Amino acid sequence: MSALRVFLIRTNQPMLELESPPHVTPEDGFIWLAVEREQVRQHLEALQVTLHQLTGLRLLDLHVSDLLNTHLPSRFDYTSSYNQLVFRRLADAVPVSAPTGQTDAKVPKAKTHAVAPLVTGKAQTEPVGFVAFDRVLLSIHPDHCTVVDTFVQRLSLLAPVNDGRSAAAQPGSMSRLPLSPADLMLRIISLMVDAYLDLRKTMSQQLDHWQYRLLQADTRFDDWDSLLKARQALHHLDDLCDDQHVALSDWMDMLEQWPAVSSEQERRERDLLMVRTRDVLEHIERVVHHIRQLERNAETAVQIHFNIQSNRANDVMRTLTAITAVFLPLNLIAGVFGMNFVAIPWLQSPLGFWGTMTVMLMIAVGLLLYFSRKQYFSDDKQERKR
Repeated sequence: MSALRVFLIRTNQPMLELESPPHVTPEDGFIWLAVEREQVRQHLEALQVTLHQLTGLRLLDLHVSDLLNTHLPSRFDYTSSYNQLVFRRLADAVPVSAPTGQTDAKVPKAKTHAVAPLVTGKAQTEPVGFVAFDRVLLSIHPDHCTVVDTFVQRLSLLAPVNDGRSAAAQPGSMSRLPLSPADLMLRIISLMVDAYLDLRKTMSQQLDHWQYRLLQADTRFDDWDSLLKARQALHHLDDLCDDQHVALSDWMDMLEQWPAVSSEQERRERDLLMVRTRDVLEHIERVVHHIRQLERNAETAVQIHFNIQSNRANDVMRTLTAITAVFLPLNLIAGVFGMNFVAIPWLQSPLGFWGTMTVMLMIAVGLLLYFSRKQYFSDDKQERKR
């Protein structure tokens, strides 16, 4: 398999990338096999032969179908010979960001659609499959996945400084290298969960932008489609994190059921696995907490938006009602003098028109002063300024 990447990880020695898989596993380390999913489809039998040479085992057909399934949720399964874990990671995508120097509420209305795809575009996920043997870790990644390169760079930073000294001359320099395939698997998963933590800033910025627009009484919010898609993306991430939490909880339950160990080294490795698993679970819980907080904030902003619009409509209706009340007695007087009777007071008087107009004007001014005193013509914004 030309796309199969092979890494040799040994105690107190730098990680090495091999050109081809060895025939046996090292006594003081393990082998990491990283391959893309499409390559597994095309060269499945070659991969099975490689695993059989290293471990004496082959993957079960049901597990192979799970590893090749791009729609499979995060899940954990095990056999007497190996453990399988599928974990969904954020897909590699180039986000559409706001213009430089314009973030949160400072983004103008014309740029709203440039900001909107942030959450929905970055919330796409892809499954990464792990198969952990005693001395071999097989990881199956999506095509053009950056997780392997990123993690290889991290491991290379743990290598000794190239100053002419050997690894043995620097005690403790390799203490942070993975101790087992399970340890390496948990570290890669932790790296993928960190991407969800980094997504929180993007989601917060976008929701803050929408909250600012929703709370503006003088502007009309017309980006409901993007807001709905963002809320759906948050629901999707919430369900995704629940699946991840269940899968790692099952993995931890399996660790607790392992037989008791006698050596101090094995006990230390198991404790390290438990600690790393709890750390990843805690990170997932932080992501879930933040997602649900964003959902509550978005829901609250929408409710406040409709309350503002309702209050604005009430202000308009109150003003119209006051104006109608001012003209109601004037219409009554005009209607009385417009009746088709022969004898009407002031009808034949030369001062009748001006007297009637004066009375009508006094009534209108009196009602306007009364309604102004009752603040029927002032909106909530003016009252807040006072």
